[in-house]
Amino acid sequence: MPVSFRLLTEADVKAVLSMADLIDTMATALRQFSDGGVVQPVRSVIGVGSEHAFFGTMPAYVREPAALGAKLVTVFGSNPARGLPSHLASILLLDPETGALRALLDGRYITEARTAAVSAVSSKLLARPSASTLAIIGSGVQARSHLEALTYIHTLQDVRVWSPTADRRRAFVSELAGHVSPRLTAADSAEQAVREADIVALVTSSPTPVIDAAWVKPGAHVIAVGACRPTQREIPPELTERARLFVDSRAAALVESGDVVMAIKEGRFQADHIVAELGELVNGAPGRRSDTEITIFKSLGLAVEDVTTADLAWRRAVERGIGQTLTL
Repeated sequence: MPVSFRLLTEADVKAVLSMADLIDTMATALRQFSDGGVVQPVRSVIGVGSEHAFFGTMPAYVREPAALGAKLVTVFGSNPARGLPSHLASILLLDPETGALRALLDGRYITEARTAAVSAVSSKLLARPSASTLAIIGSGVQARSHLEALTYIHTLQDVRVWSPTADRRRAFVSELAGHVSPRLTAADSAEQAVREADIVALVTSSPTPVIDAAWVKPGAHVIAVGACRPTQREIPPELTERARLFVDSRAAALVESGDVVMAIKEGRFQADHIVAELGELVNGAPGRRSDTEITIFKSLGLAVEDVTTADLAWRRAVERGIGQTLTL
């Protein structure tokens, strides 16, 4: 018997998802994950051809409301020279009752948007309520999505952006300055961006630390979404050691995050230095204890985030008649 499924392009996905939806949906997904309501292994990653290319598979089953699927994601560092994004993804959504293909969705935008939405959940729970200054290190797609998500959560007054290429950071500011409420400026250095910032978002592809621990002020909240391999780190180890550390998944952080794995090997701390998963904070576990301590959210990205987002997009698309119906 032929199996029919819905094909949703990036434009289709964008048409049915909003950042407000995603922030709420990600909070629920994180809670379900930490509650044990999700069946999900740690991401499986293989190298492709060189040390700069990876292929990851990320399956998940959410028990209630039932959702089943997997993301196939690739990271090819040479893609920008070919006019392609370095990160590409497709998401397969399956019927949890039959296993039949329900939808095939572009996953690039879902990855971009849900990552920022999860960061916004972390900032809502861990940043000081008075936070008004944001430093963004990086000027790619994640910088854009994080600016949108964090502006939704906080009443930001000042946003400073820095990335190694001056033309790119200036282009970022020129493109977005008229579309956001806070003042948006291109910093001349990473230090200038980070000093006195209430929230610091590290959204780079750097395999080595991109800021200095001394630049981060007491009480800041640091969001780190890059360095997703055990041999890479984007946070200064001295900062990770002295800050209060939170993750999306303990199991994943102890395998995939160089910021955690390398520090443990160096004897800086042990696994229990991870205070909690973000989903535990959604459930009411204690997070920030004072206005002066530094908090870090180390994000790796979870399959449940992708599958839950894809399920929401599929349901909205069916309701609105968006996408193409195809048959295998």
